[in-house]
Amino acid sequence: MQASTLIKKLKTTTLPETLTIRIHRAISWLKSAEKQEENLDLKFISLWVSFNACYAVDLNGISSKPEKAKLRDFTSSLVQFDRTRLYNLFWEKYSGPVKVLIENKFVFEKFWEYNRGEANDYLPAFNKSIASATNCLSKQNIEGLIEIVLERLYTLRNQLIHGGATYNSKLNRSQLRDACNIMQLLVPIIIDIMLDNGEHDWGEIAYPVVL
Repeated sequence: MQASTLIKKLKTTTLPETLTIRIHRAISWLKSAEKQEENLDLKFISLWVSFNACYAVDLNGISSKPEKAKLRDFTSSLVQFDRTRLYNLFWEKYSGPVKVLIENKFVFEKFWEYNRGEANDYLPAFNKSIASATNCLSKQNIEGLIEIVLERLYTLRNQLIHGGATYNSKLNRSQLRDACNIMQLLVPIIIDIMLDNGEHDWGEIAYPVVL
C-alpha cells in the first residue's frame, strides 16, 4: 500500500483532528521513505519516523512511560483491531526478512551489552529469543512476535539515530535491508488500521500544531 493510496483514504475519512494530524505526519514520512529506494539509511529512518508518528503520545511528560511500554500498548491495540492481517504479514515474510533479522546478532541489544562488558554472555538470551519467535509464530501469538521484531528494529534505530553507525556503511547493509523490507509493509498496514478505527483513543499527540 502506497502513501498516495493512504492520503486519498485520509481525505475521505472523518477522524478526530489530532488523529488526522498524526496520520498525516505518518503518511508524509512514508512518502519520504518511498523516495529513498537507493538509500537504505534514509529509507529506514523515514520509515521509523513514520512509525513513531503513529504511536508517540503526550503523557504529561514525554519520558513518564518507558518506550517499550508505549510500543506494547500501541501494538496491543493494533492486534485487537486486525490480528489476521498482521499475522498474515509476518507468516508470509517469516522465512525471509523477519527470520533473518531475528537471527542477526547485530540487532540484538544484549550482544552490544556483552561487547561493552555489561553482560557476561548474550548467546543464551539470543537463542531463547529466536526460539520464542518461532514459538510465537506457530501458536499465532502475534503480539509476542511483533514485540521481538520491534526490539530488533529498535536496536537498529538506536544505532543510526544515536550516531552508532557510519552513513552508507558496508557493515550494516544486511540488517538495514531486512528492516526496510519489513517496515515498508508493516507501516502502511498500521496506518490503514488506524484510519479504519478512528473511534479508538490513540492518545494525544506530543507536539500539536501551534500557529
